[in-house]
Amino acid sequence: MTEEKPPYIKEFPLREAHHLVRDLMTPNPWIYWTDFLFHITLGWSAFFTALLSPAFSLWQLGGFVVAVLALYRSAVFVHELAHLKKGSFRNFRLAWNILCGIPFLIPSFTYDGVHNDHHKPDVYGTSADGEYLPFATRKPAEMIAYVLLSFLLPIFLVARFVVLTPLCYLIPPLRKIVWERASSLTIDPNYRRAADAIRNDLNWRQQEIAACLLGAVTITLVVLGILPYSLLVLWYLISVTVYFLNSLRTLAAHAYRNPGDRKMTLAEQYLDSINIPGNFLITPLWAPVGLRYHATHHLFMSMPYHNLGKAQRRLVNGLTDNSQYIKTIRSGLWDALRRIWHESSSVSDTTQRQ
Repeated sequence: MTEEKPPYIKEFPLREAHHLVRDLMTPNPWIYWTDFLFHITLGWSAFFTALLSPAFSLWQLGGFVVAVLALYRSAVFVHELAHLKKGSFRNFRLAWNILCGIPFLIPSFTYDGVHNDHHKPDVYGTSADGEYLPFATRKPAEMIAYVLLSFLLPIFLVARFVVLTPLCYLIPPLRKIVWERASSLTIDPNYRRAADAIRNDLNWRQQEIAACLLGAVTITLVVLGILPYSLLVLWYLISVTVYFLNSLRTLAAHAYRNPGDRKMTLAEQYLDSINIPGNFLITPLWAPVGLRYHATHHLFMSMPYHNLGKAQRRLVNGLTDNSQYIKTIRSGLWDALRRIWHESSSVSDTTQRQ
């Protein structure tokens, strides 16, 4: 018997692609500031509209929906912060943390330096990649569990910043454990954050303390009756809904086919990522800030979000051979989720028959 060869994967025309989009690599601060400030203002206005409106009224339900979508978009800017040139956009980073990151207990240091590993060719898709799990090679139940984890995540974040932060200062040996196991926005529960995994947020201790103080003070004021319990309930419900949407988006961002025991070629890495141009009105609601062009983002991780759509159109129409590029395109969220669910179910059925 002859040994079965792995399927041939055509190399992606990266040099030609880069030539087509080389003028799209500069971020526009006006777009960043306008987009973020508009949506964070809209989000908090809707939050307090929902909080102060009669229970289950149209004003409250409408405020809740608008708050979720606007605050979700605002929160996703943490992804841009992880990619912006080191040392740049410092005021924007500060504003994002004050207005969004710290109030939702996701300060930017929890993503800074961690997400960059996800883009390293030697790390992507391996067991060292904290933002990758081989869902397509495992049982569908693992995807369901990952999505349902959204309901617990706000509680974990409260425990991390309100409880564990002061304990780290009282019990110094605890710091190493908390840094490695509870200081990263990743999807792999076995991920260990490296001691030097920090890129921009050298003030991470100040961010941590600010999140701790805001959380502790808010909870104390609620317990004392100065602030209503409904404030925490609404914060929890909006947080859960945002994390739920993001978990579905994350499942649709990659094919998740690599078991993690080997490094992937550059062509394999690209084909493992997904583009969902979708509907220009609906798709940005669940995949905001350019994340619907995730495969394009993995090709050019330094490209600002506001140019990804233009880059995608240029590559589809301008590449001499766009066959590899269009393989990453899905028609919508349901199409992407259906495909990974089908692959996962097929693997599960095969395993059961063996």
